[in-house]
Amino acid sequence: MSLSVWISSRFGTSTGHLVTQLSCKWLISGALLALSACGAGTKDAGLRVGLITPGSVADAAWNSGAYQGLIWIHDSLGLPVSHVEARTPAEQDEALRAYAAQGYALVFAHGFEFQDAAERVSAEYPTTTFIITSGRRVHGRVAPLIFRLEEASYLAGMVAGTLTRSNVIGFVGGIELPPIEAAYQGWVNGATAVNPRVRSRKVYLNSFDDAAAGREAALALIRAGADMFHHNADAAALGVFQAAKESSGVYLFGSNADQAHLAPERVVGSAVIDLPRALLVARELKEGRFTPKVESFGLESGVVRYVPNPALDSLIPAGLTARLRAAADSIAAGTLIAAPRPASMQALRPLHRRPA
Repeated sequence: MSLSVWISSRFGTSTGHLVTQLSCKWLISGALLALSACGAGTKDAGLRVGLITPGSVADAAWNSGAYQGLIWIHDSLGLPVSHVEARTPAEQDEALRAYAAQGYALVFAHGFEFQDAAERVSAEYPTTTFIITSGRRVHGRVAPLIFRLEEASYLAGMVAGTLTRSNVIGFVGGIELPPIEAAYQGWVNGATAVNPRVRSRKVYLNSFDDAAAGREAALALIRAGADMFHHNADAAALGVFQAAKESSGVYLFGSNADQAHLAPERVVGSAVIDLPRALLVARELKEGRFTPKVESFGLESGVVRYVPNPALDSLIPAGLTARLRAAADSIAAGTLIAAPRPASMQALRPLHRRPA
């Protein structure tokens, strides 16, 4: 059985495609504009759902996955939805406050960095539910969705550690946030588990949007010997893909979404979060079943998974698929920890709900 066939049968296939036309997007400039197109003619007009992303939903990764989930909520649950980009802390606080003041019942704040601001706003607007993706604790009606992406990154690292010829692997991050650092540690741990000679190099860009900086950082790591790359840099990572395509013998692994289409001859696999499935909390709220709680998703849930690029299955040596299967089963069972979670992130393995 090939690696791609085994992963698909074990953890399922991707459920979404990159949204290329954003028909329902808000801009923030002092006040939010009403989004009527996405709410026209829907049921439960009193229950509105907002999404705040820290960057562009055209990033083919973290933010685009959340936007796909928002569109699913509109199409499948018939709820009015809206979206706004808010990149700075001031914009994020303003967006949270504006949604709550306008009576939105549910707001998805897409990133670890929203936790504290959501708690402040929630104290003033206790009837709005705020869901923090990659959040860290429950506080009133603020609740986190925790994604243990490090578990999929561990499997990606195992493949990278096996395939590297230089024994140097690279990582490009956007901003050094605890969930991103955890995924990086999973990547390194997976690589060294199969190849103790591996050395890792990483760069944080202090930006999720600067693709030019992502390209330059990757090229610098390539000059330092890196031939296998992982990232968690959203739109800035598009520069990493460009650098790999420009450099002979360099391969990379996508993050947050199946990114093989960005460089089909260079992307060996991707560490994926199926964000549309994770946003099913909207259904609970609509049906009156929602209770604020920690929701955590890893390999065993199918929301987080490693997705290989079948076009490059020929690179995978005999025996590696069995090792990946064993590691994935051990991680799912809790007997192998891909990477310790930072103390600032609540609960290593809290109970989770398997999506329907």
